[in-house]
Amino acid sequence: MIAILYAPESYVDAEPDVRAAVVNGCGTEGWKGELVPETIWGLPVTAACNIHDWMYVEGISIADKQKADRAFLNNLLRLIETAGGLALLRWLRRRGAHKYYEAVSHFGGPAFWDNKNEVHNIISAVKALEVAP
Repeated sequence: MIAILYAPESYVDAEPDVRAAVVNGCGTEGWKGELVPETIWGLPVTAACNIHDWMYVEGISIADKQKADRAFLNNLLRLIETAGGLALLRWLRRRGAHKYYEAVSHFGGPAFWDNKNEVHNIISAVKALEVAP
C-alpha cells in the first residue's frame, strides 16, 4: 500500500526538475544535513522531508512555517501508519517522527527565513545598537 501525503498544489504540479532544484531531502545542505537520516527506524521519509522543504521555500509568514511543520508531522505519521508493522516498531517510528517535528519546529527558523529578508531591511547588529544621543 502506498501512503497518501499532503502536499500543496504547487508541489504536486511542479515538474520533477523544478522540485529537485528546491528540495534536498531530510536535513540542511552540507555536512550538517548528512547527520540527519532519511529514514526513521528503516522507513524512508524523504518524501515528507521534500514536501516540507518546498513549503518552507514558498512560505512567507510564521503561520506558513507552522503549517509546513504540522504537514511534515502529519505526512511522517501517514508514512508510518501505511507501512504498518509490529506495534513496537510503529511506536518507535512515531516517537522518531515527533522528534523530527520538534527539531523543525524549534530549530527550523533559520532555514525557513533564509533568503526572505529584503536587502533594504538587513542591518548589522553593530548598526542596530547605534542610537542618537
